Amino acid sequence: MASIVSVKTEKRPAADSQDADSNAKKPRKLLPSLKTKRAPELVLVIGTGVSSAVAPQVPALRSWKGLIQALLDAANDFDLLEEEESRRFQKHMQEDKNLVHVAHDLIQKLSPRTGNVRSTFFKDCLYEVFDDLECKMEHAGKHLLRSVLQLMESGALVLTTNFDNLLEIYAAHQGTKLESLDLTDEKKVLEWAQEKRRLSVLHIHGVYTNPSGIVLHPAGYQNVLRNTEVMVSFPLLPYDIRDSVKFHRRFSHCWSQQREIQKLYETKSFVFLGCGRTVDDTTFQALFLEAVKHKSDLEHFMLVRREDVGEFKKLRDNMLDKGIKVISYGDEYADLPEYFERLANEICNRDVSTNSWGKTVTRLCVCWKFSAPNSLVLLSAQLSIKAFTQSAPFEQYSNTTDELYRLFKILQNYC
Repeated sequence: MASIVSVKTEKRPAADSQDADSNAKKPRKLLPSLKTKRAPELVLVIGTGVSSAVAPQVPALRSWKGLIQALLDAANDFDLLEEEESRRFQKHMQEDKNLVHVAHDLIQKLSPRTGNVRSTFFKDCLYEVFDDLECKMEHAGKHLLRSVLQLMESGALVLTTNFDNLLEIYAAHQGTKLESLDLTDEKKVLEWAQEKRRLSVLHIHGVYTNPSGIVLHPAGYQNVLRNTEVMVSFPLLPYDIRDSVKFHRRFSHCWSQQREIQKLYETKSFVFLGCGRTVDDTTFQALFLEAVKHKSDLEHFMLVRREDVGEFKKLRDNMLDKGIKVISYGDEYADLPEYFERLANEICNRDVSTNSWGKTVTRLCVCWKFSAPNSLVLLSAQLSIKAFTQSAPFEQYSNTTDELYRLFKILQNYC
């Protein structure tokens, strides 16, 4: 760039070049409607982009296709597939058929039933694919997990479409125990949706450490999409899904669980991280998008890389119909950890400031109750409401309410 603009002077172009570099590296501004959220108002949705950033050496973390290929390679290594079967699965992947169906067929092949006992071949393949994740985590990705954990500890909920437990592993190293949940544990999932298990991660497809909870059944998805009142996602069942008596017995008690999960999409703000295609995910659609009406009235957020301006605009317009604001964190994948760290700090620091201000107001109100006229107690209540609503320290009001500010300072010293 310097060689292009170097005709008349030497110093000026160099400065211009430095300014251009400075502007190019300037961090993206945080969207006001997102950074002013409180952590308990958020549900973080973790997609493959996060896992692949944390452990880029593991191909299975990058996409459905990467996972299926890794499972297929493991199955071939263990001589679990005939040569013809292996070629058929490879062909389906190359033809870009429905990858959820391909994954389901492969898993069924690796999990033959003998009486009431399921083979452990699928489990073996999963552990081979996700072996030793802890040693494959990279430093930059850990920054991203640190910010997620920071928001969790401040009250945010977390769900993921990923099978890995990278977040749980990272948290354990930080001294925080996170529990992995899947949709087969109805009681715990219901408590999670009711915000009674904030330090739990809901894996809507399941987690590799519990293969029986992997949610992939295509027939189950179709039933979900047709029945938006029930909103049930079906795991791979140890018996024939067509056996309606057993099916009803297995799922008759979890309708409320699914409704509670669905309500989160109506009452919280979802923040999608590394989720380029999550809204196309069949399970996610069944749980949230298909049954929630008036989605354009909602306020959710998707953080994406702005690579192609045209594609970015197209995605933004498409997501607005689903109540999702698409936000660019930068031009490179490497920009996400820094952007999200700033966002997490902004939200968590605001929560701390608000809580501190609330304690001050409470202390002043107690003091005034016994020593101040009723008019001052009323004024304190009014300012308390204003402070909590705007989530700002009371010094901010000194410009517009000087007299009240003076009274607050006097009474604070008196107390």
